[in-house]
Amino acid sequence: MAMETILGIKGPDFVMLASDTMQAKSLVFMKDDQSKIHRLSDFNIMATVGDGGDTIQFTDFISKNLHLYKISHGYHLSAKSAAHFTRKTLADYIRTNTRYQVAMLLAGYDAVEGPDLHYIDSYGAAQSINHAGHGWGSMFCGSILQRYWNSRLSQADAYSLMKMCVLEIQRRLIINQRNFEVYVVDSKGMRKMEAINPGSLNKESISLSW
Repeated sequence: MAMETILGIKGPDFVMLASDTMQAKSLVFMKDDQSKIHRLSDFNIMATVGDGGDTIQFTDFISKNLHLYKISHGYHLSAKSAAHFTRKTLADYIRTNTRYQVAMLLAGYDAVEGPDLHYIDSYGAAQSINHAGHGWGSMFCGSILQRYWNSRLSQADAYSLMKMCVLEIQRRLIINQRNFEVYVVDSKGMRKMEAINPGSLNKESISLSW
């Protein structure tokens, strides 16, 4: 399991992704500003964990193929279609000598299909899901997301849920994942939200509307 953490939450009209920004090699900390959330198209984003070179190369390959599809057909693939293409590509590479060691969360919004969040593992298995995570930190977040997620979740509540998860990770995980970047994608496209870090984390600021 990766020493990184990515988390995803689907709401009624949006999907939110969060990831730590730590880059490490074995037990050596290298830097704390490595972005792991990548733009695939105007309405599709992907968060990745795994081998550093694999994540960059594979994400770049997927992004350029989705852009080629847009040029060829005049419209972007939906998140569901993009997830299917990503899963198939990853599974095909397993049968070659260039297997990619990467797991991901693919999030997107489509005017017809609405918001969509897909969990994709390093073996090419994929599942559309309401909330998910990869990496060591996600082990501490499953129960929180299962307890507090609901189908009427607002973006403010989803952000508070992310804060709860990050706080739990920083309390219990021996690996110092001190900074998390957060992105949301909805009918207006994708945008970056305020980062979650020790400076923004205090118990009084974490509140849910229900």
